[in-house]
Amino acid sequence: MFRKFFILLLFATLAFGGCDKIKMPKFGRKTAAPTPVPVAVAAPKQNLPASPEATKQPMPSVAEAAPQTVNTNASVVVLCYHRFEENARPNDPLAIRPDEFEKQMGELKDAAFTVIPMQDFIMWRRGEKSIPEKSCIVTIDDGYRSGYEKAWPILKKFNYPFTMFIYTNYVKGQPNAGGQSLAWGELAEMRDAGVDIQSHTVSHTNLRLKSGKYQKPFPTYEAWLKHEMADSKAMLEQKLGIAVNCLAYPYGNHSDVIRKVAMECGYEAAFSVYGQRLGYHSAHDQLGRYAIEASKPQIFQAALAMAGGGGGASGAADENVLSMNAAGAMVTQPMEGETITDPKPTIKANLEALGALDPKSVEMRISGIGAVPVKYDPATNLVEAALTQKLRNKNYTVIVSGNVKGRKVQTSWNFNFDPAGAPAPR
Repeated sequence: MFRKFFILLLFATLAFGGCDKIKMPKFGRKTAAPTPVPVAVAAPKQNLPASPEATKQPMPSVAEAAPQTVNTNASVVVLCYHRFEENARPNDPLAIRPDEFEKQMGELKDAAFTVIPMQDFIMWRRGEKSIPEKSCIVTIDDGYRSGYEKAWPILKKFNYPFTMFIYTNYVKGQPNAGGQSLAWGELAEMRDAGVDIQSHTVSHTNLRLKSGKYQKPFPTYEAWLKHEMADSKAMLEQKLGIAVNCLAYPYGNHSDVIRKVAMECGYEAAFSVYGQRLGYHSAHDQLGRYAIEASKPQIFQAALAMAGGGGGASGAADENVLSMNAAGAMVTQPMEGETITDPKPTIKANLEALGALDPKSVEMRISGIGAVPVKYDPATNLVEAALTQKLRNKNYTVIVSGNVKGRKVQTSWNFNFDPAGAPAPR
């Protein structure tokens, strides 16, 4: 009897000792419930063809998926247009015929340019994406209806993106609006279609002028500059629900103070009208554009050649490069198209937009007269010539040239002479 009891006790002890997953708790201690352990179950083998998913390459790591380093050797030219008119006057610096504009857009394609959106250019400059080696940006200034009615259909035909630089006082309902002004609804329509809309200041006043009716309400020159650049940005963003990060200086004029305020207002890029080939490292606060006009085809040809100096390596071009349009880019005396009565006027121009000119290289020529003696002040960028020979013709062209980093650049504008004092029709 005792032997049977001993054998049963031995079997019971062995059984409990083999359950190594069961731990008997000690008295007086609380223990957590055991965590379930997942069990892997092998799937039965089947002789089935591998699915497409099974043959895919492994997903790349975050580093491998990131964009590759951008091509910093790409180059960009930026074209600047204003009005598009069937009956554009030959000497109108701001107008071009729609058929001529369409021809130029075709020439861009023939010359192997890729027309890119402005924001692609900005992203490239940030190092976020690459752009084609030979790129072009099309811009239209001010906010004339002809940009909406004439230029836009042509740009659609070529599937070209473009940017509208708007000065807000010229939009319908604003103080400077006129019969040719775009309305907010039309700008919204363009925005919805993917057109980039950026700032051209509030009043389109020469920002280098430190007095005038627009400055009077402001305590300082800098306060007025901030109003012109920040308030135009804010209005465009508020009215259109967009982000504005680019500025076009009126007439292309800028200075150290103007550039500083522009950057403080939140712009990533600011444009002049000193035509130049732009590179990855071109100064972001003074990016040059080619101001195109029908009467000066040299400007567009310089753009195609990516010539003009300042922003990067120069392309092949004629020695004399008409790098900018004085009428749309510079303060001149007489002004473009102005009729004067003084037979011995003083001819002046601010040449800042031409770049860092060699003072000894600056020259002025006047049609019908030839070269005239000039004074050039590099501190103010002002060139002037006091004529000693009387004007006799009705129309004159002034040509100013100089050397920038070894390359000759020039610009020109026209004025009229009428001793009787009758202004020519505008």
